[in-house]
Amino acid sequence: MRKEFLYIVLMVLAFVWTGCKSDDQNEPTNNSAVSLSICLPADETSMMHRAGAPRRVMGDPGSYEKFSLPKYIYLFIAYKDGVNWKVWDQITIDDAEENWVKQYYSGSMMGNGDSIYRYTKKIIKPLAAGDKFEGRIYAIASAKALTFDVTLTNSSSTLNDLLALRFSTSSSTIQQNLQHIYSTPYNYEMDDQYYGSFSSIDRNVPSISLMLYHVAAKVDITWSVADSARVKAEGITPIRLTTMDACNLFNGDAYCFKPMENSMAAPLTPSAGEGDTLHIITPSDEGLWWEGRSYFYTIPYTTTGKAGYFPLQMRMATNGTATYCRPTIYLQVNTSSPFVPWLRATFNVKQPMTASTPEYTKDY
Repeated sequence: MRKEFLYIVLMVLAFVWTGCKSDDQNEPTNNSAVSLSICLPADETSMMHRAGAPRRVMGDPGSYEKFSLPKYIYLFIAYKDGVNWKVWDQITIDDAEENWVKQYYSGSMMGNGDSIYRYTKKIIKPLAAGDKFEGRIYAIASAKALTFDVTLTNSSSTLNDLLALRFSTSSSTIQQNLQHIYSTPYNYEMDDQYYGSFSSIDRNVPSISLMLYHVAAKVDITWSVADSARVKAEGITPIRLTTMDACNLFNGDAYCFKPMENSMAAPLTPSAGEGDTLHIITPSDEGLWWEGRSYFYTIPYTTTGKAGYFPLQMRMATNGTATYCRPTIYLQVNTSSPFVPWLRATFNVKQPMTASTPEYTKDY
């Protein structure tokens, strides 16, 4: 009789969450379940302030960032079947944007005492009554809907299939919203195991609090024209930095849960139409010609030829010319870290740029 009961329970298991129309559906259907709480880090110097234009001279007020809270949450549950891991269930929540509350975090993960945003609706996953259960939960959240490279199949897709899952960044909508995408890095561990791991036995409801982190790295660029190069003198034309583009930004399928493991054999080549281009300074941006600061978010990737470095190629010109300097800035990244970095580069311009101009960079 007990075996028949277990069989029936396993056949009717469903992942229940409060995105459903009725709150009654949030209760587990048996005595064993896992309760999930989803959190995002909230930087006091960004989300608590109004949005500000990123194109500011360093130190100007109003240069704080503002992030959009996710509307979409994608959850994936894996379970251990003997010695093998398989995908058990997956769910999409598509109405999350109104269900976040700001509070202080108290727990065992990084950021204890910091501000967080917590998803307020219950997420409860029923388990098989009486069974000992070992599982893992992975999550990715976004302000815009994501498109994945493969469709995982319950009970036949493996854990490796899940960890290899990628989302498309080719859409301009996604490129403009990379800073609003968060996920659970698979190699963030606590007590020597993935921090989204859980186990359960009959009448035990483990509670997991998952913190999601950015999948895109912040690239922070400052520039200035030397004082000596700004002043008109005999035989010298004052210098203005009139063009600055980031040319070879990642625009393919990016890992959901391995944000530091996107790699390529060689840097993307802008001249071949590879990579996304972001305009930072244009000839019409007169207020930015002599100094400024800008930042953007991009998927970091490394290359085989220079392991551990993100090869960011710039396109720069002075005094409105069409003769460009194209330095490649190799920004160091710690690929062993679960978390994407904040990358910085500084440009100090002292003379007009030509195609053969050396790289005007330091402090990166």
